[in-house]
Amino acid sequence: MMSFLFHQQVPIDFGAGHLDKLPELIAQFGYTKGLLITTNSAIQNGTVARIIDTSNGVITQSISGIQPNPTVENTQHCIDALRADTYDFVVALGGGSVLDCAKVAAVLAPTNASAQQFFDGDYAITAPGVPLIAVPTTAGTASEITRVSVLSDPNSGKKAPFNHPYLYPVYALIDPLLTISCTEHVTATSGIDVLAHSLEALYSKNHQPFTDLFAKHAASIVFTYLETAYHEPNHLEARTKMAEASVAAGLAFNLTQTAAAHACSYPLTEQFDVPHGEACAFTLGKFWLLTAQSEEAGERIEAISRDLGFRDAAHLAERLEQLKDALQLRSTWHEIGVTTDEQIQEIVVTSFAPNMANMPVTITPESLFAFYKSIAYERQTV
Repeated sequence: MMSFLFHQQVPIDFGAGHLDKLPELIAQFGYTKGLLITTNSAIQNGTVARIIDTSNGVITQSISGIQPNPTVENTQHCIDALRADTYDFVVALGGGSVLDCAKVAAVLAPTNASAQQFFDGDYAITAPGVPLIAVPTTAGTASEITRVSVLSDPNSGKKAPFNHPYLYPVYALIDPLLTISCTEHVTATSGIDVLAHSLEALYSKNHQPFTDLFAKHAASIVFTYLETAYHEPNHLEARTKMAEASVAAGLAFNLTQTAAAHACSYPLTEQFDVPHGEACAFTLGKFWLLTAQSEEAGERIEAISRDLGFRDAAHLAERLEQLKDALQLRSTWHEIGVTTDEQIQEIVVTSFAPNMANMPVTITPESLFAFYKSIAYERQTV
């Protein structure tokens, strides 16, 4: 008999112009002093000044400088800033990197633990941290509604996901207008990450009926609207639909967790500096096909492909590759910077993050090497 639990802890406040609701929201919570963790671009485009000016003196300080794929050092910088004064809340304004970093910093700030201790597994979260209001500026990670943060440690060369209920923000304020300033490349890489979240939620062995509903909804939107958002950045309908897709995918993968495409993305990002969403998409189509060919999940994946408007799983995977081409994302090993089997073998060794175990099919080092070898070294010329 079927058995599952669907739980969503974070209130979702969605709509164009909803950033204007932030002062009212802060007052409703009764907060008195907040730190704004954000991006340099949000400072430059005036969004940070707007938030500070309208906060009625509750927010006076901001910090930025968090890099893509946030590091232990970035996180410690935010922890130190929170410990330097008496803050009773945090606003995180930015893409997934800012949100992931801020979530960990907020939960560690009241403790004596360092970001490095947390990353190394030498500190376990035992209590809620500083309350965090999450305001995403990209349509991609859905970190604003999940209990997941992904950090990197350049010293060890490792990138790892962390999952804990105390990493949930207390509120998600999602204003699609904030995504209009995203560059083409950010739109592409964050948007394709939404598709990775969707498809992985669908083939994860942890899927359930309600995550399937959200994941299929998100995937359908991405196939329909991502290219429009990419080519027409001021197209508000496309931006709004992509923000909707990001949230829907988050509602799915927050419970199913990601799987092999995400696990395999980590070495591509850490070793070859491939942006996260692009790194996930690098193997996504082939993992969809691999699952469709499996005894465990094949019929289901084929049926989902048809539900999404494709002839079969192969047709969906083909459309995914076409979408990557339209977004100028890489599809071959040479484009990534990999030229030898030895390099591929090194990537295999570092691909077995915990989310690899969420696959409905067993992946071994030997089968993953063969899988990687099925990806072309170079594009074929006609």
